[in-house]
Amino acid sequence: MSENFPYQTLPLSHDLIQCERCPRLVAWREEIGSVKRRAFMHEDYWAKPVPGFGMAEARVLVLGLAPGAHGSNRTGRMFTGDASGDFLFPALHRAGFASQPFASRADDGMVLNDLYITSVCHCVPPGNKPLAEEIRNCSFWVEQELASLKNLQGVVLLGKIGLDGLLALSPFKGIRKASIKFGHGAFYELGDGLPWLLCSYHPSRQNTQTGKLTVEMFDMIWAKVRSLLA
Repeated sequence: MSENFPYQTLPLSHDLIQCERCPRLVAWREEIGSVKRRAFMHEDYWAKPVPGFGMAEARVLVLGLAPGAHGSNRTGRMFTGDASGDFLFPALHRAGFASQPFASRADDGMVLNDLYITSVCHCVPPGNKPLAEEIRNCSFWVEQELASLKNLQGVVLLGKIGLDGLLALSPFKGIRKASIKFGHGAFYELGDGLPWLLCSYHPSRQNTQTGKLTVEMFDMIWAKVRSLLA
């Protein structure tokens, strides 16, 4: 684990949490941390950029959209303390990628195995919709995270914005974007030393409560990842 963080992360996280490249997001994350939600009024919100979480030796990168307002922006760890994480971590636990099925706070002892989780935007955006410029600003950090994962074999994209954000990064500039379409379970072998890509619907409450993403559908994603790493 990186010094001063109560969970697995990369050394660059110490610089990442100081980032103020996007004034709109700085103001929004701090406002949420000040106003809070009634259920969490007694808690101190993180209200800073949220670093990636997981092993530097990971063979799989999970790329999502952005921290949740009262989840990651509160707890300080990706997918921790909100409905998306309540769906994600049980699936990772069942597949052997997480040491426990639930993530409630940054110091809860969760350990990821062979996995690193991050997002295309490291600060919570208003309406859960980062601007294109904000995603471009944050690509500086995502590219550093990607370069730090020396054993990387594949990337699981949680949502279309995650896929679009990844394909905009420098290592993927030469890829024919028109040939890569987002769809749940869509899989792409890119070659040329690039990681394979596997797409999944995002485990947001909007998707899981409507049945767009079911437990069975999500488990199939992680079973596929396991088979690719075998």
